[in-house]
Amino acid sequence: MIASSLPAQLPDLDWITDPTRVAKLSQDFNWYSPVLKAKLENKTAEVVVRPKTEEEIASVVSACATSHIPITLRGTGTGNYGQCVPLEGGLVMDMSAYNQVLWIKDGTARAQSGIRLIDFDKQAKHHGHELRWIPSTFRSATLGGLYGGGFGGAGSINYGPIASLGNILKVRVMSIDEKPQILEFEGQEALNFHHTYGTNAIVLELEFALAPHVPWMEAIVCFDAFDEALHFANDLSVGSGYMKKEVCFVSSSVTPYFTSLAAHLKPGAHAVLTLFAPSSLLGVQELTQKHKGQITYLKSAQDVEQSNRTLLEFTWNHTTLHALKVDKSLTYIQSGFDPSRYVEQIKALESALKEEVLMHIEFIRTKEGAVNASGLQIVRFKDEKRLNEIMQIHRDHGVQINNPHVFTLEDGKSANYLNPKVLSAKDQLDPQGLLNPGKLRTWHRKVSEPTQG
Repeated sequence: MIASSLPAQLPDLDWITDPTRVAKLSQDFNWYSPVLKAKLENKTAEVVVRPKTEEEIASVVSACATSHIPITLRGTGTGNYGQCVPLEGGLVMDMSAYNQVLWIKDGTARAQSGIRLIDFDKQAKHHGHELRWIPSTFRSATLGGLYGGGFGGAGSINYGPIASLGNILKVRVMSIDEKPQILEFEGQEALNFHHTYGTNAIVLELEFALAPHVPWMEAIVCFDAFDEALHFANDLSVGSGYMKKEVCFVSSSVTPYFTSLAAHLKPGAHAVLTLFAPSSLLGVQELTQKHKGQITYLKSAQDVEQSNRTLLEFTWNHTTLHALKVDKSLTYIQSGFDPSRYVEQIKALESALKEEVLMHIEFIRTKEGAVNASGLQIVRFKDEKRLNEIMQIHRDHGVQINNPHVFTLEDGKSANYLNPKVLSAKDQLDPQGLLNPGKLRTWHRKVSEPTQG
């Protein structure tokens, strides 16, 4: 049986069969990378389904397992590496209708994977809490999409990336079998399904820790000198007395792409975009003065809510998006610096590559708790050869590259280490290799040994 015959087999589900819509739902934001765009732009599923219940998901999985039909999971498609692009056709399972908050209590929550982050956060705030990390795509991104293909976001300056122990408490998953199994994993074991692009199980529900809700203020601080801006951002990040949610440093080569913020950005100035608690306002003002900066934009949480515009949507990979809106020839890289010397590394790379690489740094905590710099530098793209040379120059400076121009786990974020338990989970929960085939390069379908006669 082929995937296009599934709607007739399961007629009560929400199916999308129109080729134009199917093609759209088979893509994500991989066009951030000219390398991925060329490889993935014509990849499409045969059909899309939007299940609303666990029972509906199980019925689709059973049919696909019986007929060996590939399944590619999708949230709302805000990923950048082709995570939800089906390489071998088959079915796309859009999880965005599976979107209920199950409970929020005692600083923790449990929700279905398809809930949009903005919808969850609104509900959490009624309980005095908020998400510990939120990406710049929070208006459309789903919880499962962030867990399956994301890293962290605003809030990671306090709680580290999603993979920091204590963030994800439990995960409920479904196997790919004719009679699907439901299993639950907790703690470290729950991370065997994080950032695996939906290759080793279907994530149904997540249980996770929350942060106390704070009415965050937002500010842009401008500086004439690169070093002063960088040191301000670093001092704000490491300072234990500042209560902050986001610290984003962009050089003067990036700020012209923030066209809607132009009135608040001095020409030729470097900028730090930050969210902090009202109690930290005086400290931020004093730190600004110390580093010869100027606060050019300041909004209270109430002002932000009323305007429906937040600086978060100029940080993380929205920085890249704003640049691409102005110049489609640009692309980006992702880098992880050395916690012991990231300031020196940033200065050295700015000096070596500033004509080609436009500096954008997000300050975070590592999984071990140290403050560090995570780069989402914008690159003036020439060709793939030069792009690879630029990434190697970063490695030569001791900077880790999480290559965003590849679609396989082992060549991207997991290039430095892929936990063998990811592959073991694939063996256990997707033995036919039907989930997102082609994205987990080192997993190979088990072949039974012939019986000796």
